[in-house]
Amino acid sequence: MKRYLYTRVLILSGFLSFNGILAQDYDILIRGGHVIDPKNKIDQVKDVAILDGKVAMVADDIPQTQAKLVIDATGLYLCPGLIDIHSHNFYGTEEDAYLSNGFTALPPDGFTFRNGVTTVVDAGGAGWRNFRMFREQTIDRSETRVLAFLNIAGTGMKGGAPEQDVSDMDARLTAMVARQYPDLIVGIKLAHFEGPDWVPVERAVEAGKLAQIPVMIDFGRSEPPLSIETLLMEKLRPGDIFTHMYAHVERRLALVNESGKLEPYALNAQKRGILFDVGHGGGSFVFRQAVPALAQGLYPNTISTDLHIESMNTGMKDLSNVMSKFLNLDLPIQEVIRCATWNAAQAIHRPDLGHLSEGAGADLAIFRVHEGSFGFTDTEGMKMNGSRKLECELTLREGRVVWDLNGLSKTMWNEK
Repeated sequence: MKRYLYTRVLILSGFLSFNGILAQDYDILIRGGHVIDPKNKIDQVKDVAILDGKVAMVADDIPQTQAKLVIDATGLYLCPGLIDIHSHNFYGTEEDAYLSNGFTALPPDGFTFRNGVTTVVDAGGAGWRNFRMFREQTIDRSETRVLAFLNIAGTGMKGGAPEQDVSDMDARLTAMVARQYPDLIVGIKLAHFEGPDWVPVERAVEAGKLAQIPVMIDFGRSEPPLSIETLLMEKLRPGDIFTHMYAHVERRLALVNESGKLEPYALNAQKRGILFDVGHGGGSFVFRQAVPALAQGLYPNTISTDLHIESMNTGMKDLSNVMSKFLNLDLPIQEVIRCATWNAAQAIHRPDLGHLSEGAGADLAIFRVHEGSFGFTDTEGMKMNGSRKLECELTLREGRVVWDLNGLSKTMWNEK
């Protein structure tokens, strides 16, 4: 009787199957990787177990016999799946539509998993008039988790005249659509406005207030230029996002002035809660801004790509490349990962993402840091040399292997 009860306890606790063989408690076990999980303050070698698409355990020396699939991550970094909060994914075939059902945006799955990205936030491709099309055409058809900043312009980021039409910037209707899709729409976006007044900014912020979500601003182009200090210190709220922080674009005052000094209001704005996002893009990241700004204490809250066809084929390339630039600008890898995981999740008010807590969805990435001689370019075509470069080895989305560069999760062909 005692032997029977002991065996039954072992079965119920998952140590034995009914035929007496060790049970496989986990679907996947990733062993020996250096785990960086900023939310949970983990920065050391750990094992990570996955079950039913969720993180089941993060611990030392989880027995290999408890998993169906064991992945050896020795010498590699393991982190939560990356969150790119500035991307452009409302792709389509409409002519002269730019990033709103146009040819310049990109279907996410081809450009996310290979870089450890499991969540993208489309930054204003759709407005309240065409968000449903974006949802049906892109969000519902993607394995990548696709969220959105809803453009204050009703037809989204069409480029040209539609983004200048103040009469189509309706705060009430924008907020109404945002409230209809609270699981998908995480903020409001304003970009590319060239007028001389604050009306679009004020309407975007009003929509953000009504929907209780943050605003992301791509600021500049006004003639004469509007004051960034006024934007950051008066117009935006704590928690709102200033993207393209290291840009030096036409008709936008730069954060680092011509004397190489960081404008003092930048750090003051960050202290009052304005979030600074990289938003690298095809024209919005220059070393002559980033290097002195970092040296004077202006660090990014979030690192993002501004991914579209033009940026991926120039200096930006992908999120791994952008993160590598910051590694070589002496930002510790722990902070680089924080900016693309937990910080990003908090910026979009999605605390369910960006960490490896037990019970969280098993979105995670494994990276190799290559040591060598590498070159990185900015959006002005200037080059910086570096000695370290991130490369994504493997990505899991909800516990499924969706990218495996070198077959870490595979069995040798001649061992079966």
